[in-house]
Amino acid sequence: MGRAVTVATCALNQWALDFEGNLERILRSIDIARSKGARYRLGPELEICGYGCSDHYYESDTLLHSFQVLEKLLVSPATQDIICDVGMPVLHRNVRYNCRVIFLNKKILLIRPKISLANAGNYRELRWFTPWSKARHVEEYFLPRIIQEVTGQETVPFGDAVLATKDTCLGAEICEELWAPNSPHIEMGLDGVEIFTNSSGSHHVLRKAHARVDLVNSATAKNGGIYILANQKGCDGDRLYYDGCAMISVNGETVAQGSQFSLDDVEVLVATLDLEDVRSYRAEISSRNLAASKVNPYPRVKVNFALSCPDDLAVPTCMPVQWRHHSPEEEISLGPACWLWDYLRRSKQAGFFLPLSGGIDSSATACIVYSMCHQVCLAVKNGNADVLADARRIVNDETYIPEDPREFCKRVLTTCYMASENSSQDTCNRAKLLAEQIGSYHINLNIDAAVKAVVGIFSVVTGRTPRFSVYGGSSRESLALQNVQARIRMVLSYLFAQLTLWARGMPGGLLVLGSANVDESLCGYLTKYDCSSADINPIGGISKTDLKNFIQYCIENFQLMALRSIMSAPPTAELEPLVDGQVAQTDEADMGMTYAELSICGKLRKIAKAGPYSMFCKLINIWKETFTPREVASKVKRFFRMYSVNRHKMTTLTPSYHAENYSPDDNRFDLRPFLYNTSWSWQFRCIDNQVN
Repeated sequence: MGRAVTVATCALNQWALDFEGNLERILRSIDIARSKGARYRLGPELEICGYGCSDHYYESDTLLHSFQVLEKLLVSPATQDIICDVGMPVLHRNVRYNCRVIFLNKKILLIRPKISLANAGNYRELRWFTPWSKARHVEEYFLPRIIQEVTGQETVPFGDAVLATKDTCLGAEICEELWAPNSPHIEMGLDGVEIFTNSSGSHHVLRKAHARVDLVNSATAKNGGIYILANQKGCDGDRLYYDGCAMISVNGETVAQGSQFSLDDVEVLVATLDLEDVRSYRAEISSRNLAASKVNPYPRVKVNFALSCPDDLAVPTCMPVQWRHHSPEEEISLGPACWLWDYLRRSKQAGFFLPLSGGIDSSATACIVYSMCHQVCLAVKNGNADVLADARRIVNDETYIPEDPREFCKRVLTTCYMASENSSQDTCNRAKLLAEQIGSYHINLNIDAAVKAVVGIFSVVTGRTPRFSVYGGSSRESLALQNVQARIRMVLSYLFAQLTLWARGMPGGLLVLGSANVDESLCGYLTKYDCSSADINPIGGISKTDLKNFIQYCIENFQLMALRSIMSAPPTAELEPLVDGQVAQTDEADMGMTYAELSICGKLRKIAKAGPYSMFCKLINIWKETFTPREVASKVKRFFRMYSVNRHKMTTLTPSYHAENYSPDDNRFDLRPFLYNTSWSWQFRCIDNQVN
């Protein structure tokens, strides 16, 4: 009867402007789909050029090379007898669109431009593309000559249309359109579209995956249908990690689930589904059928091809599966680890250099690298030839096989404890023990000679010698002396990253890892151009609270018992003199707020869009059991003073893995001034009036 259709979706680790690699991964996914009997293959958003091209979208080269890749796809034997749905930018009548190009057997069936563009948070699609605003309208698109010569077509349909095959009807959505309040799948479903496709470029945020899954399942729960979602995965050259999760859903239930985090560059899901399940599901929803009888029809592109076979009664169809979500601690262990692996192999460096202080933040960063080593060994064990080839190139050994995470960690991670006269023996011991347990190549050094030399130059020039507060110096002197120590550590980090392997008779250089968390960045509790200034920072978008939970996860899952003493120690910068050999300086005392309080303020500032007055109004209720209104006002004022005084530091913040929606990343996500009137006189007066 032709009721069982076999379709494929995928998650591809595409890389911006890597046309060669992107083409290879697309072809590989099509090969896998065909080998498993699929008659339709869906890929991620803008997969031909890579999603993260940014201002390169303005360049005609990007359009040209995208069409050149499309030409290779059209003529490839791999794309015959399967409908291929690929993403690329297209210029139509001098307007640039984010498009799906759907083709079959060297013929382009439809070019479908994106209708709703993502333009919030990390997304700036309206900067490069224009949304297609002509609902249910199709125009002629004149193909470039290199495509005409392959397809024999001069023009093809361009616009908001659906495909009518011999056995069903398919309609496309592109990423943001699923999240829009007026998603196209609603009207398409009412017009008889049975299979909805969504090509996404959706990035990882902690605790976000369930929202995407719920949206996909709800899309067909009310209206019936088959929903197929493809997504980008990996680091394509930016702060974001695209987290896969390709999936297929039928009538509100997931029937196929892809991985959220993995080192596989190509992951393909194939499912066989019964169209009659959709038809019978819709038959009894009378409200849907009444609405369907009045819907404006979509233009249909007729396709002389079927997704099913005539004799398919014996073909088994897929059954619902239970979606398994990762815990936030698992997400921190896996997401940044995969991002680091992509960055390491694509930057062609030989490993990482991490200043390891013995505190929670740098220890969490070390654990993420250790988790990466686990993922690499597991991928190689499972037969991933790409990962094995990358690992061999990184360690410069063509016969090497990574089997033990600790042994691999020693090859790719160098940790360094940079002691000063203000450092305690406890933190030194903690750093050394953790390095031993994860297997990193560990260095101990002392920076006092360099600090004295720098301060000595100042003393020679000015005739004055600054002192710490405990020795009678002013707060300005004390802060300057702390900053010198921190900045010396940054200079030494880059020196050792460049030359440590050279000194050991090995080739290559190391990427410097930063380890400032999102809360410290938010209030500016870091020295500008200190060890927070690095090449990349895997924890820069993660809160202190989540990092503590992650450390506990590592104790339980990696048996890193050195982390127990690190967890129990109060966070400290160790930049002020010791008192009786013990640390007197703590982070929360310096900041005047706890990390938990900072996290709440950060979420209100960014996610709830709260200025000082609105934040105060919300916090007097949130904190009513803990603080008086006057105390709340004092904390709000302190937070905004710290935030605004230190906002300039965000302009030079190390590129960080984006994991939280209250990140203060100035590059693209959190656009604010960096020169504020830090008195906030009007705003604070409004707060004082309410307090009184």
